[in-house]
Amino acid sequence: MKKSWPELPALEDWQDTLTTVHMWSQIVGKIKLAYAPPINQWWGIALYVTTNGLTTGAMPLDGRTFSIDFNFREHRIEMRDSEGAESGFSLEPMTVADFYARMRGVLRDMNIKAEILARPVEVEEAIPFPEDEVHKSYDREPVERFWQALVQVDQVFNEFRSRFTGKVSPSHFFWGAFDLAVTRFSGRTAPKHPGGVPNCADWVMEEAYSHEVSSAGFWAGPGLGEAAFYSYAYPEPEGFREASVGPDEAYFAEELGEFVLPYSAVQRSEDPSAALIEFLQSTYEAAANLGNWDREALEK
Repeated sequence: MKKSWPELPALEDWQDTLTTVHMWSQIVGKIKLAYAPPINQWWGIALYVTTNGLTTGAMPLDGRTFSIDFNFREHRIEMRDSEGAESGFSLEPMTVADFYARMRGVLRDMNIKAEILARPVEVEEAIPFPEDEVHKSYDREPVERFWQALVQVDQVFNEFRSRFTGKVSPSHFFWGAFDLAVTRFSGRTAPKHPGGVPNCADWVMEEAYSHEVSSAGFWAGPGLGEAAFYSYAYPEPEGFREASVGPDEAYFAEELGEFVLPYSAVQRSEDPSAALIEFLQSTYEAAANLGNWDREALEK
């Protein structure tokens, strides 16, 4: 239903809140990194879209499990374990340093001793969490709208995922770049990734791109100026940038090295889900056809 796809505010109107919540998500994500079993291409550390926000899902801990949830409906952090213990606090304007301190308090309440690298990754300005007094905004409305957009996008990503019988990632939210992503794999290994992501070890990207991919996602738009969908191939086959993709509003962003489709174009369309599927399918076909993937063996 078109009415379910929310109109998002201009990026400049909630950039401060976006950056703050991004840093908060990295703190939660790093806790998951400390406890979740490692899964290929870093799938084990991602967050997942829920009916209330984002979750780590269940993480193992000494015979029990625990989870951390961003509840963007009631604007709370909620931590629970499988033995019935729970703790949390309200999401409100606060510094990253304050959020970090409160999270450590919640972990103590739950008798969890998480040791994390207390600084952000994949960002140019990597202020250590305990020292970050800069980022402190929290505007509820744009956060809710972005989460509601994630709810819609997640459904389409999962439908798109279901059409592939080869190796394909879940629809999952990576806190490093603060984006929802779904990735298809050809089954072949890829050239060693060159790395170069800000404040991120090259070996992290080498693991993420150890095999050929056609990857798509959705992010709030930093670096572009507006919320958008993206799609790229690694390694990029010859002719990929010149491929014809849909819908009409899609284009190849040279500065990003990716196909891009503005969220606003999808949101305003008569059938947003169909418009997004067209983008996902056409960009995948460009990668698979030009990259000589065995499509007959990989697709339903």
